[in-house]
Amino acid sequence: MTGTLQGAAGPRVIAIANQKGGVGKTTTAINLGTALAAVGERVLILDLDPQGNASTGVGVSNESRGQTSFDVLSGKTTLAKAAIQTLVPNLSIVPANADLVGLEAELIERGDRPYRLREAVAKLPAELAAMGQAPFKYLLIDCPPSLNLLTLNAMVGSNAVLVPVQCEFFALEGISQLAETIEQIRGSLNPGLEIQGVVLTMHDSRLTLSKEVAQEVRAFFGPKVYETMIPRNIRVAEAPSHGKPILLYDYDCPGSQAYIRLAAEIIERERQPRAA
Repeated sequence: MTGTLQGAAGPRVIAIANQKGGVGKTTTAINLGTALAAVGERVLILDLDPQGNASTGVGVSNESRGQTSFDVLSGKTTLAKAAIQTLVPNLSIVPANADLVGLEAELIERGDRPYRLREAVAKLPAELAAMGQAPFKYLLIDCPPSLNLLTLNAMVGSNAVLVPVQCEFFALEGISQLAETIEQIRGSLNPGLEIQGVVLTMHDSRLTLSKEVAQEVRAFFGPKVYETMIPRNIRVAEAPSHGKPILLYDYDCPGSQAYIRLAAEIIERERQPRAA
């Protein structure tokens, strides 16, 4: 019917999602991917945001985006063929552009619309092997700030969801809706979907508000919240304009070190046995 999630040789697929904008989804996708690659994991980022900021943030210009995530989901190419090697060893990206806005219209008559990404992921190991390339250990999906067909494809095609939550007023606004959406998808389209974790972003330890929000999020999600919090850091904000992940732009800054710690937490959490 619609393809299945990856086999043993396939990547662990994690959607980075939150329908609230400005919470650090793209920053997390770029820098978590870089940190995982830095410890030897082979990582593919899938840019599913029509703004294409993840692509820009790893130095892929608009002119270099010959094959995009739109082409993958519309069936014109494959993940393996669309993947571009970035400046970071072990890190590749399937770029995005504004074409993604038209995906829903492109697939309007397709009964398998929610499964397009799942089908593409299922084929990835064989495609890479045929091209003589090593498999990816992780596939990180940078989702758009909405619960649309793109985010639905990401969640149906993923093993888990990573939720960035900004340490600001109304941080939990919409989180219950996202959790409800994940439960709905678990109940119908992807029973194995889980919340891999929740990461607190733009944390300012000097502000009482940041501390209160962190406590509130931990009370809501419990042990799903990572110990590592991503600090508000001007160097992290500057890095994308230079087309570099923060680990390449300023390795020693607090933001870089936080993403390195977050990657270690995620790897450790992935090693833990999962409930049947």
